[in-house]
Amino acid sequence: MTAALLCCGSYPVMAQTNSTYDAQFIEWPTYNGNDLELTVNNSGTHFRLWSPKAKDVRVNLYDNGHTGSPFKTLPMKFDAATGTWTASVPEQLYGKFYTFQVNNDGKWLSETPGVWAKAVGVNGKRAAIIDFDATDPEGWAADKGPEVKHFSDVIVYEMHHRDMSMHPTSGIANKGKFLALTEPGTTSPEGLKTGIDHLKELGITHVHILPSYDYNSVDEANLQQNTYNWGYDPQNYNAPEGSYSTNPSNPSVRVNEMKQMIKALHDAGIGVIMDVVYNHTAENDGSNFELTAPGYYHRHWDDGRYSDASGCGNETASDLQQMRDYIINSTKYWADEYHVDGFRFDLMAIHDTETMNQVAAELKKVNPNIFVYGEGWTAGDSPLQPERRALKENVSKMTDIAVFSDDLRDAVKGHYTDAADRGFATSKPGLEETVKIGIVAATDHPQVNYKKGNNSKFPYAKSPEMIVNYVSCHDDLCLTDKLRKSMAGEPEENMLAAAKLAQTIVFTSQGTPFMFAGEEIFRDKQGVHNSYKSPDSINAIDWSNKAKYNDLFNYYKGLTQLRKSHPAFRMTTAADIAKNLKFDKIDSAKTPNLISYSLLNNANGDEWKEIKVVLNGASKPQTINISKGNWMIVAADGKISPAGDLGATEGGKMTLAPYSALILAKK
Repeated sequence: MTAALLCCGSYPVMAQTNSTYDAQFIEWPTYNGNDLELTVNNSGTHFRLWSPKAKDVRVNLYDNGHTGSPFKTLPMKFDAATGTWTASVPEQLYGKFYTFQVNNDGKWLSETPGVWAKAVGVNGKRAAIIDFDATDPEGWAADKGPEVKHFSDVIVYEMHHRDMSMHPTSGIANKGKFLALTEPGTTSPEGLKTGIDHLKELGITHVHILPSYDYNSVDEANLQQNTYNWGYDPQNYNAPEGSYSTNPSNPSVRVNEMKQMIKALHDAGIGVIMDVVYNHTAENDGSNFELTAPGYYHRHWDDGRYSDASGCGNETASDLQQMRDYIINSTKYWADEYHVDGFRFDLMAIHDTETMNQVAAELKKVNPNIFVYGEGWTAGDSPLQPERRALKENVSKMTDIAVFSDDLRDAVKGHYTDAADRGFATSKPGLEETVKIGIVAATDHPQVNYKKGNNSKFPYAKSPEMIVNYVSCHDDLCLTDKLRKSMAGEPEENMLAAAKLAQTIVFTSQGTPFMFAGEEIFRDKQGVHNSYKSPDSINAIDWSNKAKYNDLFNYYKGLTQLRKSHPAFRMTTAADIAKNLKFDKIDSAKTPNLISYSLLNNANGDEWKEIKVVLNGASKPQTINISKGNWMIVAADGKISPAGDLGATEGGKMTLAPYSALILAKK
């Protein structure tokens, strides 16, 4: 099974108790040692598999990662106290491969690399024994990502390996590979920067890379087929995906090349966030979890059926100790071995808040700069009680974890389920209060009426550092396609203006801004909303757009510079927002699609005493009365200057163009 959908919306929560079927697993012994499932040291090669209820377990040793019969099969001994099976050989079996085979109720199950395979052969069916020290690129010991004092300082750029480099206009040699982001000096046919140089030029702080672990849907032995997938169909959670390497048959190559990519991004001052999908597996009975400890790792309904809060056939049981430890230890492994700087949890609300709190706490011990966030919703119901789920509504029960704001997303551009639906930035009235919820990062604010919110009815975030704001991502229509659908019949210049306005709202709101790769050059996906397995012709970024839409790119670059230069947009407490962010009184019934507010008191230590932000989402010009003073013009009429040198004004009545933002500042 491949992951057919990754869900962006909020879903109704139905009260459930944990299933009686899963209650049987609570009593199983668990094991949290760091020697699962392979250790190589001076005394030889050692195997340990957790499978408490297995009748028998054996290890098959192979010379080849894909074909051939075992050259040896090792019986394993059981330790009832830990629920683990062990076997050893005196040799260091570097270069060899292995699988486990579990006897469940008298039946030998299919071979599995186990759940802890850190290196695998082609297509991930056999685990590989490699020397990880030999996979480190030059300078790896000193490698580290950017310092992150506050989550609100982060600017996230969500990208897929193939999307960034596959198009003929990318100028990148290692198309679709980890190494694509290690190539300096790549340019479009028009001579403009692409790849990693483009990211540096744009000014983002972190790339969020779609799943990079070994996933199920691409045949690594037939890469000439150019099969595309987002990668939300997990197979081996702790080994890199082979199709992104230059040689999937060599287990060390994919490890080394992923490390090279991360080091190149770090050298460029850019952090790396890994998209992780611990919430479900690509297969049900055939997954490595089920072939290792049948029944344990997945949740079930009372009648034994797989529960399916992922919408992909199953969901994992984070509330069971061995699975909880697995998620914690797996993320720690990526942070330690690969120097990953953050994790985006897919359908995070399938996990329980206790697990997520432990994940964040343990990761902070590895790297205090790590950023953890996720989707605060599920794609269906679950046996896990709603109050225990890592929902956006429960984000204040968590520490050092952020959730996506679907409030801002749907209010700014229109609802994700209806392509034609417009939003605040595209002239639909009545969404002003929901946009304000996004602006204050879902924190309690005396001027925001949550009863008028579309998606949320209460301030669910204790801190702006709990919120990630965005208008589009890999899921659903990207921003360009949404604008083309909802603004059909209007000239493209209006759509470009609306794109600037939408992103201005994201980048000037409190919380963490997040953008989808290519939005800055008006990237589209030809109207395909769920492009998880669409070809490169749909998904690849056409870098010729950078010349065609260079004005848009420069505006986005200005937004990143403005946000990085002015801490007023990056307040860190709800109290500061309530004190320093003041909305101007506007009767939305009489003047819809107009929001105006000030950031006051040199907010968060800003050099500017006051910043005025005015947002006009109407299809016509609108006039606002600005208080008298010596104002610098930072943004107006689709132009932006982070230094505030677009001119000066003394205030009074000022008119905003349709679909535009006005930003003023006083020193």
